[in-house]
Amino acid sequence: MDYEERITSAQLGQGEERSEFSIRPKTLSEYIGQSAATDNLKVFIEAAKMRGEPLDHVLFYGPPGLGKTTLAGIVANEMGVDIRITSGPAIERAGDLAAILTNLNENDVLFIDEIHRLNRSVEEVLYSAMEDYALDIIIGKGPSARSIRLDIARFTLIGATTRAGSLSAPLRDRFGVSCKFELYTPEELADIIRRTAGLLDVSVDEQSVYEMARRSRGTPRVANRILKRVRDFSQVKGTGSIDIDITRSALEALGVDYMGLENLDREILRNIIERFDGGPVGIDTIAASIGEERVTIEDVYEPYLIQIGFLNRTKKGRVVSRAAYNHLGLDYAGDDSAGTDETDDDMQMSLDV
Repeated sequence: MDYEERITSAQLGQGEERSEFSIRPKTLSEYIGQSAATDNLKVFIEAAKMRGEPLDHVLFYGPPGLGKTTLAGIVANEMGVDIRITSGPAIERAGDLAAILTNLNENDVLFIDEIHRLNRSVEEVLYSAMEDYALDIIIGKGPSARSIRLDIARFTLIGATTRAGSLSAPLRDRFGVSCKFELYTPEELADIIRRTAGLLDVSVDEQSVYEMARRSRGTPRVANRILKRVRDFSQVKGTGSIDIDITRSALEALGVDYMGLENLDREILRNIIERFDGGPVGIDTIAASIGEERVTIEDVYEPYLIQIGFLNRTKKGRVVSRAAYNHLGLDYAGDDSAGTDETDDDMQMSLDV
């Protein structure tokens, strides 16, 4: 199965862009969750509007599916300006960035998703644009080459990344505002599900709302996707109204258990338990034993297993916790005294050789 097509994937699936856009909130008052970020942004936006200036450059960082793109659109809407949306991999050359910047109007918002994946040459052009609202362009080649500075409209750059540590220090330091996105609580996800159900004109009882919320891995995108799939089951196999029985039946058919784990999540845990006595074991060994790529396990599956306390990263490798044994209905035979220090990359590589 393509991990991006999983029901609990935090990435947008094929064909989901249009449907997700239709249910996105448009104002800060409609936005649910991330209060630490939104409360500060309200102040910064109001101050910028009072001064008639663009909002300072903003960096959003955190796991995928938590609403970074949505909040960027809300910022532009609250500022009363247009937004241009692109991504780091899409800007291949400095000329591509120059074309985007020269077409921005005063105070507009430029949103760059996956900004940590910008080419270094593009990033260097961005420095002067962010600081001085100007582009330094080289014309010609060789001895006759000369540099000219082209002024551009004042704008706000909003960068989004799932890997803040991968940003270069010079780029990171040019953002005046940094907002960390946290996983949502079940109560916040329940509010989101109620709102989405209203927009989709779906009848859903409260028990079902909380059942879907707690299985959504703390991610609004997953919560909305689960609601849509449960709606499908209710229309085909039920009365069209979502109740707890059809909700549990649908989620069981989709392979999502009450903790939000899917089949491959459970396979990773069982593999470590049954083949390696619960760990410690290196990530490359885990990847090879289940036939998945290391980066897929690290970026897609492992973070949630760590967040809910089912998997620990120690100096010697990954270790399955007692809670995971209990969840899988297995007898625990591990060591509760095992540490949970972050695995050193060099040590990990040596373990996997």
